[in-house]
Amino acid sequence: MQKDIKELLEFIYGAEEGREASARLETLIEGWVKRIKPPFSRKAGRLPMDETDAFLITYGDQFRREGSCPLQCLKEFLDSNLMGFISGVHILPFFPYSSDDGFSVIDYKEVNPDLGTWDQIREIGLNFKLAADLVLNHCSVKSEWFKKFLQGDERFKDYFITVDPATDLSMIVRPRARPLLTRFETDKGEIYVWTTFSEDQVDLNYANPDVLIALIEILLFYIEKGIQIIRLDAIAYLWKEIGHPSIHHPKTHAVVKLVRSIVNHYTPWVVILTETNVPHRENISYFGDGTDEAHMVYNFSLPPLVLHAFLREKTSYLQEWASSLTSPGSETAFFNFLASHDGIGVLPAQGILPADEIDFLIEQVKARGGYVSYKSAPSGEIPYELNISYRDAVAESYLDKERRAKKFLASQAVMLSFKGVPGIYMHSLLGSGNYREGVEKTGVKRAINREKLDYQKTIEELNTSGSIRNLIFKGFLRLLGARSKQKAFHPAGKQKVIPCSGSVFGLLRSSPDEKERLFCFINTGSRVRNVSIPSSGSIGGVLKDIISDNIVRIKDSGDKKELKINPYEVLWLKEMD
Repeated sequence: MQKDIKELLEFIYGAEEGREASARLETLIEGWVKRIKPPFSRKAGRLPMDETDAFLITYGDQFRREGSCPLQCLKEFLDSNLMGFISGVHILPFFPYSSDDGFSVIDYKEVNPDLGTWDQIREIGLNFKLAADLVLNHCSVKSEWFKKFLQGDERFKDYFITVDPATDLSMIVRPRARPLLTRFETDKGEIYVWTTFSEDQVDLNYANPDVLIALIEILLFYIEKGIQIIRLDAIAYLWKEIGHPSIHHPKTHAVVKLVRSIVNHYTPWVVILTETNVPHRENISYFGDGTDEAHMVYNFSLPPLVLHAFLREKTSYLQEWASSLTSPGSETAFFNFLASHDGIGVLPAQGILPADEIDFLIEQVKARGGYVSYKSAPSGEIPYELNISYRDAVAESYLDKERRAKKFLASQAVMLSFKGVPGIYMHSLLGSGNYREGVEKTGVKRAINREKLDYQKTIEELNTSGSIRNLIFKGFLRLLGARSKQKAFHPAGKQKVIPCSGSVFGLLRSSPDEKERLFCFINTGSRVRNVSIPSSGSIGGVLKDIISDNIVRIKDSGDKKELKINPYEVLWLKEMD
């Protein structure tokens, strides 16, 4: 067993128990490594990503068609429409589940038969890198593990956490406005079990090394099945300790380091992605020192800041925050996204946007048909998440279709311009709006952005010239196609904010060797703007927009250079040879 893995296990469990866990884990890994085969092609470098990488985030049953299973429909859509535009697909939990649209897992090793089979997952992986969730904080109350725990099975007696309900748990950080403990009946009487997210999602007890080893075995199983990006779901809450807030616990970070060390030594093509919807400084702590924790972390502050820039037509907060962004090294990258199966996090904007500006976002989302979700805090319930389609959050319904699509695509271009690896939610790619009927049917606010679509009808809408879906989808492909050809968008490249006033956001991107540069300008506002750029910025007088192939001329005005940019215009400018 590798020395660093042994040391981590001894830190987590103590010397004696850690050595025993290390021996068991070594046997487990040796057995799996013999079965795991590397992908046919993988890129060089410790973060095997480049400018061609962009990921689609989707449910396995996003599309439905009579006579076809959902994974077949998804593969058909990907192969027919997205080859050469995206490189990877994050299929959200595709396992048997009991709630939370897949995140309450009943069986970690089975594919939900309503979606398809492992063979169909593998087939999608022939043309696209596969990303999947390791839902390691909790499992379903309907799982065999929890059933056996309730039955008193000796093997599972410490798989979950029971707490006396009289215990003072006020220090525990809560992600939801729900009770932390849930009551269950057993043959020996009632017990109260730790349930961070819902009464259907029981937290696993990582103080028991059996649990950690079981989840590592599932990790290796996924890798053997062809998964190349492992998303550690809700990782911040993994380790529980009464008397500690039980978020970002040192032993949680140690578990992330353990997972990273295992893939570094045995499956170096695998990328670890952490999901921590928390304030920015806490979020980036999961990079560790740049070599020992996550390869990628979700850039959770980006969605609310981009939304704010478009609603206020003002980019000062976005610029200030972007200027402060750093990653610990070339082996890490932000996973940049604007929309997902969840909502727009409020907490990641704290400390960046003033409280009154966060209140402004909340009111705007409500006015545009969205909802607000809350979490428990010592001060009471506080806003946690904005639930709304990103299209409807950004682009007003009264705009004509062309202008509405242009404004929405401009918001997505901000995300695509940022250093890192982009993740695009299926409903953003398809230009979907609020699905309020889903909220009314389920009572779940997040359902507003989780509509399942008829495959044939969706394809017809995408192919109908001038429809909102057609305008957004084709526009997205233009952006992705242009982006994939520019080494300046490599995740290990450089990024510098270009100071701009008013509604314009500007970035200078350059390739890792700094031989190629792109000037990215996006107007988040409804008026024409003249951008003043200091001549010391060494931007040339004649440039080419790589999206439109148009020539753009920069006006030289003494110590300033000026660029005219139209409402919601996106310019990715390359210097002419």
